[in-house]
Formats: sequence, C-alpha cells, structure tokens
Amino acid sequence: MKKQLLSMCAALVVAGTLVSTATSADAQTPQAYYVAVPEAQPTDAHLVTRTAAWAKAGNAYLANRAPERPEILCQLVAGKTGALSSFSVNGEAFTADKLAKCNAKVAKSAPQVASTTK
Repeated sequence: MKKQLLSMCAALVVAGTLVSTATSADAQTPQAYYVAVPEAQPTDAHLVTRTAAWAKAGNAYLANRAPERPEILCQLVAGKTGALSSFSVNGEAFTADKLAKCNAKVAKSAPQVASTTK
C-alpha cells in the first residue's frame, strides 16, 4: 500500500512539472530538468526525441532527465522545432556559444532545395 502511494505521489509530481504553465503576466520561466525555448512559437503540444518526451508549457518545451548528453538533446529538439532561443539543463542555461553550436547543427541539417535555373 505504501509503495503504491509513493508511486502515485511521484507520478503526480512528474505530471505537475510537465504541465505547469504560467498563469500571470509576470510569468516565470517554466521549471523542469530540460527547458527548450524555440525562436518560433511552439505549436505541437508534445514532442518525442529518442528517449525524451517533451510537453509544451507556454512558449517552451519541458522534459524530464534523459540519458542523452544535453548537447545532443538540444540538437534533437531544435531539429523538430527549428532554432532555439534558449536551452537549459537543471536550471542552468546554455552559454551563447553552446546554443549557437546547437542551432548551427540544425541549419546544416536543413534540407537543401536544388536550383533548376540555367
């Protein structure tokens, strides 16, 4: 019985973290282990990148801890959402250099359109 109660409590905490949204004009940045903020307004309510499930909260996507390195997760999310304006891990934001490297990988992997003009 105690084990079931603890499991339920843990599930509620995780669910609350993923679906927490700001309710006031002075909204704070959403809290989760990973927070990815795309430059464009997110449209999908959920994303999945390899082993991480992301939930939209305001203008960000939130996820619990995953086995991939943070740099890889950044690239995976950016590959689905486009360039990111910020990415943080356990409350610590990526530096401008790390974020630029993440976004550069996305730009290089974007499909190229062949020109047909002569």
